[in-house]
Amino acid sequence: MKSGYNVFLTGSPGSGKTFLLNKYIEYLKKNGAVVSVTASTGIAATHMGGVTLHSWSGLGIKEELDDAEARKICEKSYVRKRIKNTGVLIIDEISMIKASQFEAVNKICQYVKRSLRPFGGMQVVCSGDFFQLPPVEKEGREIKFVNESDVWKKMEMKICYLDEQHRTKDKKLHKILNHIRDNEAEKSKKLLFETQEKAYPSGHKKDLKKVLTKLYTHNIDVDSINYSELSKIKGKEYFYQMTLRGNPVVADILKKSCLAPEKLVLKEGAHVMFIKNNFEAGYVNGTQGKVVGFGAGDLPIIKTEEGEKITVKYADWSIEEENSIVAGISQMPLRLAWAITVHKSQGMNLDSAEIDLSKCFLEGMGYVALSRLKSLKGLRLMGINNLAFCVNKRAMEMDKSFKKLSKEASVELKKTGGGAVSKRQKLFIKYLSI
Repeated sequence: MKSGYNVFLTGSPGSGKTFLLNKYIEYLKKNGAVVSVTASTGIAATHMGGVTLHSWSGLGIKEELDDAEARKICEKSYVRKRIKNTGVLIIDEISMIKASQFEAVNKICQYVKRSLRPFGGMQVVCSGDFFQLPPVEKEGREIKFVNESDVWKKMEMKICYLDEQHRTKDKKLHKILNHIRDNEAEKSKKLLFETQEKAYPSGHKKDLKKVLTKLYTHNIDVDSINYSELSKIKGKEYFYQMTLRGNPVVADILKKSCLAPEKLVLKEGAHVMFIKNNFEAGYVNGTQGKVVGFGAGDLPIIKTEEGEKITVKYADWSIEEENSIVAGISQMPLRLAWAITVHKSQGMNLDSAEIDLSKCFLEGMGYVALSRLKSLKGLRLMGINNLAFCVNKRAMEMDKSFKKLSKEASVELKKTGGGAVSKRQKLFIKYLSI
């Protein structure tokens, strides 16, 4: 990445893709380079202080563009200025971008940069895992993945396959996820059922004291479930209102894509989940706990499942352009956690969850749900259907290819030698900083 190549970062959930991207973004900003941070979904974008690729490029809800439509988008001064100044484009959760959308964004960038090179010559760093949820396609139309686009082939993308596991140290969970990736659904089911039977043997009363977040495959009204559970708790309500600053239009986009509720209502005894990473304060996105009291200024005190007590302060989410903040929001980094959708759980590290996979309707749904967990000890499986552990056959073939290409890139880098690599890195960052 530091050498200026177009790069695709991939690997299983918990392998550190987003962490590595954030380190690279930090490096670029420190050296004065203009980096645009985007993702396929608003939720993924807020993990890195970015916007959706559709919003950044001016593409909006369109899925493909002809030349006249591309020129019209490029007439918008804010789109032109944004793209013209960008040296590096980051795209997270790339697996959910369609080939046609990727081609359309490329066309816009080429027009603005007045260059026929892919994306007008800017460095493009993509990240994602094709085993996770695929792009949503109209009924009857075959999904065309982003790496099947013409521009991807022209980008001479270097593949970096991350194979270490940082989310879970649970060998059985890791094994189950690998079985799913290898299209061995029966092996993964067998192993999962064995662990669940040991956790909750036949006739054994389940631990009803522990509140588990319910993970839903369908977008049922999660908020109404959470507030229904909250209403069962007697006691004083504490209200926390989100505040917005900067460009009102951009702030509103940020508000809609962020997991933080506009108005958060808490009571002592409420089951909550942190929705942001703050390693210094002792929590990550997905850490669960219970409200055990309220401190000075009505700041909530959370006792995590590990037994740590944290007094929670307001957190900030912001969108930057050219290394300056355009808009931001402030809110408690919490949400009620009796229920959440699989889609909104992306990027989270869940301590525990009650998961019902009996209504899975997309390949990869079971994989995404299970990959949120730190350990199988925190899982209560309520149901499963035949689609739950199915993976896209094309995703499997692509994954094999990515592993091979990653090894080739690694060998190539070693052959280049440390001195030559260091020289190239210095030249690239100098070029970006001009």
